[in-house]
Amino acid sequence: MAVGSLAERQRSAEAFRALCDWTANASRPLPERARRRAALILADDLGAMIAASTEPQVAAAVEGVAASSSAVAEATIFSRGARRLDRYAAATANGMAAAWCELDEGFRLTPCHAGAYLLPALLAEAEVRDASVDEVLSGLARAYELTARLALAFPFATMTVHPHAAFATIGAAAGAGVMRGLAGAKLADSVSAAASMTFAGPFGIAPDGALVRNAWTAAGAWIGLRTADWTAQGIAGLASTPYDVFVTVFGTGSVSNAMTDGLGERWAVEDGYHKVFACCQYAHSALEATLELGARAAKAGRSPADLAEIVVETHPKGMNLITVEPVTVLGAKFSMPHAAAAGALLGTGGQAAFATETLRDPAIAALRHKVRLMPHPAIGSPPNDRPARVTWLFADGESWSAECASARGGADQPFSEETMIAKLGQSTRAVFPRMAVPLSALLRNEDEWGERRWREMLAAMLTETQ
Repeated sequence: MAVGSLAERQRSAEAFRALCDWTANASRPLPERARRRAALILADDLGAMIAASTEPQVAAAVEGVAASSSAVAEATIFSRGARRLDRYAAATANGMAAAWCELDEGFRLTPCHAGAYLLPALLAEAEVRDASVDEVLSGLARAYELTARLALAFPFATMTVHPHAAFATIGAAAGAGVMRGLAGAKLADSVSAAASMTFAGPFGIAPDGALVRNAWTAAGAWIGLRTADWTAQGIAGLASTPYDVFVTVFGTGSVSNAMTDGLGERWAVEDGYHKVFACCQYAHSALEATLELGARAAKAGRSPADLAEIVVETHPKGMNLITVEPVTVLGAKFSMPHAAAAGALLGTGGQAAFATETLRDPAIAALRHKVRLMPHPAIGSPPNDRPARVTWLFADGESWSAECASARGGADQPFSEETMIAKLGQSTRAVFPRMAVPLSALLRNEDEWGERRWREMLAAMLTETQ
């Protein structure tokens, strides 16, 4: 370790302890804005898990987990039948589904999907402990704060390690720890231990379509619960462990004050984003522009099938999404050529644009090869740091362009609650047709759901009949 880094390592350790103390003791109830955001994240990420539960690989993984589960029925799997397994098995199964469809919420200020990392473990613990719904929301917001601030404190200069690999264990340990009511020192023990068990998962695995990427949140959930267990036996990391892992091993930057500056003034949950497009958020601005061009073509009586080329000028993170022939649906969700081609021909960026059959569609496949990526010439400051300009070049020489400086769904252009509730209904109705009703009431702070028990809300959500 370079001598010059010793002082920063110490500052980082002190900031980490302070962050864990704050997380353990943050005032409750939550401020109303933070409560509504926590409720929206809960609803949106549960919907993402349900949407993924019918995917064949997810369903098979659930069966495998169930076969090796203990006989203790502690926590619910969010899939058809709502079977209950031990908390470790249930969290692992729900973790596998959490980010599968790319419909989960994310943190806009740095690559981090804190909700998907913490909820599988937190909800398992909440069910075991018969927590109230308000306790779930408070735990979510506090664990999200800890996870997101660690992601801000250790920024990757380039997209080397995927955020699901880097932060899933940390988020799960935070979620389990706050739901168990760990004091600050014990929470630091657990989260630091979990930080030592992060994965060196390459970002390139996602564009290449390796489905193990979706297992990082599953394994992370198990590790997070176990590190919370092990603190009771004195098995822990050090306050300097996050620094040692991220800076010394992964080579990230260190911004120790990001862990403590303004704690409680603006909650991290307020800086999340939500999706209606079922793909990597880095492609969303290009999809917004693509759909604008599609609407224009429909009015003009022109067909995207007549395109000779699509030029996508995109931001640096979008330039990483280069796969032209994705092998799996995950690869399609991380392919700018696929997003541009499928969005043009199908007129949607939803699940239908990234379904298995789109990988084999000859028209989409042909158009993918006509997509050319170029660096966007004018990258702005956040939230305009992920822009896209899409140009359609028709075979007759005519060209059209559309630009999106910032995709919808972030704090600058949030989706309406009505849009999010509609998305929730669409994601869940085939498996749990009543699920959106109590979650919508919770979001709107109706029917006193916050004061009830989480188990009661589960019973209301998980009925399979209307």
